Amino acid sequence: MRVLVQRVTQASVTVEGQISGQIAAGLLLLVGVEDSDGDDDIGWLVRKISQLRIFNDADGVMNRSVLEAGGDVLAVSQFTLFASIKKGNRPGYSRAARPELSQPLFERFVQQMQTTLDKLVPTGVFGADMQLALVNDGPVTIWLDSKAPE
Repeated sequence: MRVLVQRVTQASVTVEGQISGQIAAGLLLLVGVEDSDGDDDIGWLVRKISQLRIFNDADGVMNRSVLEAGGDVLAVSQFTLFASIKKGNRPGYSRAARPELSQPLFERFVQQMQTTLDKLVPTGVFGADMQLALVNDGPVTIWLDSKAPE
């Protein structure tokens, strides 16, 4: 699984003119799933994301997690995180898992994140054409890949 983590002051996702999820300060997560992903990938990512010390403490140092900061989390499924441009200029998405696999994994990711944070994690609409609005704070943007944990 791949997740692009963005620290935001606010974020929302809109589908067909209706807001399907929105948050105040916290994290916007763009989540991509590939065929080989499973519960171990979900567990590693949820732990890493919930414990990332990327929120400022009283001294202005990034030293607090989203849990410690009381921030919100918005999660959006994003198959294009597995785009490949090895052959020409048109991206191929053959590494992205098909919806019948990726949707349940994404939903389990969201459920585990909700359990860890002890709060609702709003989402977009799986497979829909979505519009995201966000104010990236910092900017702080971090790339996580469960197959290449660093």
